[in-house]
Amino acid sequence: MRKIRRSLKVLIVLIIALVAIVYVLNSVGKKIFPLEYKGYVIKYSEEYELDPLLVFSVIKAESNFNPRATSRKNARGLMQIMDNTGIWAAEQIGIEEFQVESLYDPEVNIRIGCWYLKKLRNELYKYNGEINNDLILAAYNGGIGNVQKWLKDSQYSSSGKTLDRIPYKETEHYVKKVNNYQRIYKKLYEKEI
Repeated sequence: MRKIRRSLKVLIVLIIALVAIVYVLNSVGKKIFPLEYKGYVIKYSEEYELDPLLVFSVIKAESNFNPRATSRKNARGLMQIMDNTGIWAAEQIGIEEFQVESLYDPEVNIRIGCWYLKKLRNELYKYNGEINNDLILAAYNGGIGNVQKWLKDSQYSSSGKTLDRIPYKETEHYVKKVNNYQRIYKKLYEKEI
């Protein structure tokens, strides 16, 4: 009887410890993978028919939620929009009085970034009749022209519809990183969003 009680006590302690560990990991995970700018992300993800968890993952990979981030290539803001892309997108979606400094405004940046992700998705769909996030992310990072070229090259695409290999290491790493971040965001927030 004593052995049973002792075993039961150990089991209860283990269950409590496991619950505590899961709670701490979830708390820490949410600090590392936040939902900053959630209102803008939800608004523009819905408007441009995107998974908001994908948008959070792109922001995490691009700027780690720093609205003042500027890359070596002068990409700006949360979603690291290049000046020319920002100017072109602002004209297309009717953002009045746009200046490249506007790319540091979280709402403007997220709006343009979401619009651009949808634009890439639509272009790639028109191009090959099929789409997946890897193609969109590769185009976002490495350029749509490069992705279209790679899809035509049997070294990189055996089907012409998906990429078997990405020749730019930075783009290959970027696609993997955003996909990993999206898996984490889904585990942490899927029931909340």
